Amino acid sequence: MREEEGELNERRAVEGRDSLARVNLPGLGFAARQVFAFSLGLQLTLQVCVSGHTHGRLVVKEGSDAVLLFSLENKQSIEAALFDWRKAAHKNTGRQEVFLYNAGSQYNNGRSGQSERFKGRVSHFPEELKNGNASIIIKNTEIGDTGNYTCINTELVVEPILRDRSGKNKAATPKPRIRTLDATDDRVLLQCEVRGASPKPRLQWQDSAGNKLPAEEPQVSYREDHDSITLNINVTKSDRYRCVITQDEIHHQTHEETLVHFSGKVCEDSSRKVAFEWLFGSFVFGVIFLATVLALLTAANRIKILHNKGSPLQDIGLCKNRLSEQGNCSCE
Repeated sequence: MREEEGELNERRAVEGRDSLARVNLPGLGFAARQVFAFSLGLQLTLQVCVSGHTHGRLVVKEGSDAVLLFSLENKQSIEAALFDWRKAAHKNTGRQEVFLYNAGSQYNNGRSGQSERFKGRVSHFPEELKNGNASIIIKNTEIGDTGNYTCINTELVVEPILRDRSGKNKAATPKPRIRTLDATDDRVLLQCEVRGASPKPRLQWQDSAGNKLPAEEPQVSYREDHDSITLNINVTKSDRYRCVITQDEIHHQTHEETLVHFSGKVCEDSSRKVAFEWLFGSFVFGVIFLATVLALLTAANRIKILHNKGSPLQDIGLCKNRLSEQGNCSCE
């Protein structure tokens, strides 16, 4: 009985070795090999691994996300599979572990072994495993991510962007210094200064909207302890002004801002004009009001006088009427 079982297991193992399948990957022109390994319990473990020459090139902007694609054409589930993404040795760094998945166990759920630079930035697509998708996504790419990745073998190129690299690059110059050299009622002279910067930076003045402003020619001065570059600008209106420092060679950019506010003669003159007009209008209104009141009082007094003068005449008229009727009325 045992001999029969042994022969059956041996036959299955041979069939398993003979069933190595080659799965075509669209557009890559090569085949991925599935390797089946049998445990004593005859449980299948699918290991997906691809090696060879570079079969793709992916270019992304620094800080964006990069998706490294690998999917089986036959859509066979790899939920119980093992796939391991690695970054080939590059310049001063050795080979690095990017992402490993093994039948549910992976770097993001407690598995150890992932290279430090990729921790917390790489993940797979769990819902796509049943469809044979072993793709991964590298989030917030860095310049150091540039290199060749296997499983499939893909070259990733991260294009650097201008950003503040203070603290990450020793050559990155710190924020510039802004000073007010002169100020009048309608003009302010600003100076932007950078000390001891190497590689040599570009200086630029901008307004709050990010528009480049015309400025004087940069001035370079040499001192015993440091060199400095200054850039002056005259401004004539209230705004927030920014001095931008750029070191193109190391893709570093930083800035400093200052607020310029003019109280403005125009505003003062305008306020005085409004106040004068208000006072003048009030004065005219007061004069008209007083004139009207005086006119009314004068008219009222005239009516009263006429009324008072008319009273004796009326009495004499009444008296004469009585004389004619009674003959004994005195009308003095």
